[in-house]
Amino acid sequence: MRFLTRPKVLGVLAGILLLLVIGFIFLRGPIAHIELQAEALTPPLFSLGPLGDFIITNSIVAAWLSILVLLGFSLAATRNMRVVPRGTQNFVEAIVEMFLNLVEGVAGKKNGRRFFPLVATIFLFILTSNWMGLLPGFGTIGLVGEKELAHFQSFSIIGFNLYYIPIGSSEGAVIPFLRSANTDLNTPLAMALMAMVFVEYWGISALGFFNYSSKFFNVRRLLRGDIINGFIDLYIGMVEAITELARIVSFTFRLFGNIFAGEILLAVMSFLIPLVVVVPFFGLELFVGFIQALIFAVLTLVFAVIAVEGHGEEEHVEARTEHVATSAA
Repeated sequence: MRFLTRPKVLGVLAGILLLLVIGFIFLRGPIAHIELQAEALTPPLFSLGPLGDFIITNSIVAAWLSILVLLGFSLAATRNMRVVPRGTQNFVEAIVEMFLNLVEGVAGKKNGRRFFPLVATIFLFILTSNWMGLLPGFGTIGLVGEKELAHFQSFSIIGFNLYYIPIGSSEGAVIPFLRSANTDLNTPLAMALMAMVFVEYWGISALGFFNYSSKFFNVRRLLRGDIINGFIDLYIGMVEAITELARIVSFTFRLFGNIFAGEILLAVMSFLIPLVVVVPFFGLELFVGFIQALIFAVLTLVFAVIAVEGHGEEEHVEARTEHVATSAA
């Protein structure tokens, strides 16, 4: 503990303590408005019948923005392609090659090329959405309700009234223009549904409809008169069907829960102790955002491999996945 007596160390510690005191006393704003459901930015645009009305929410806008960012990277990487890549092309090609090697290591070359577009798209979209949700402006810039105007101060620019929460105020809330896409339950659910639709399609196309569906509805031994084993097959098929549905639920709530909880953590820490203490939590959320994107993509890949290899191959797929992950680490 002798290093604590050094003047430079004491100066750094004193500076951190001073920032904590200043942030806690003077820079604390109101705690963020936490809403489980994505906030609407428009009135209903048209009716979808029994599904309800279609409205634009802040999570939809954030998802569109993530798509535009990915499209911009793609255009920048392919605009002036070179045999010897440089700059953005080199960066994007390195990511694509790394992920392609991962997919082919698990699924093999033939199926790997087939699964790669979906798996890579899922990974890149989730990662981009998660990391963009940490940028300034997400959750902090938006619309002000009439009941909240009393807690805001305003100034005018070119005829527009802009409102802001004064420093030190602990009241006031906005409906943000941007909210991380994966903090809306609908986005992870939509990706989970599409992932499993492709998994089932690949399984049927590889094994045939009747052969693939036999793992859910296997009545062969029952029709042959083997009653006991026939009912066991029916029970196993029911378990397999429930497992397929459980994958959708697991996909959805794992991603939604981790990202939504992370945003709540950042909001609370920013309210309690702004500036210094909240910085490590941003680093933690960068890591969590990457891990959740990787888990969603790799699980989609594993389920696809299990589907095309048929029932009973799960152990081989898991062993191969573990070997590839260990080699990559």
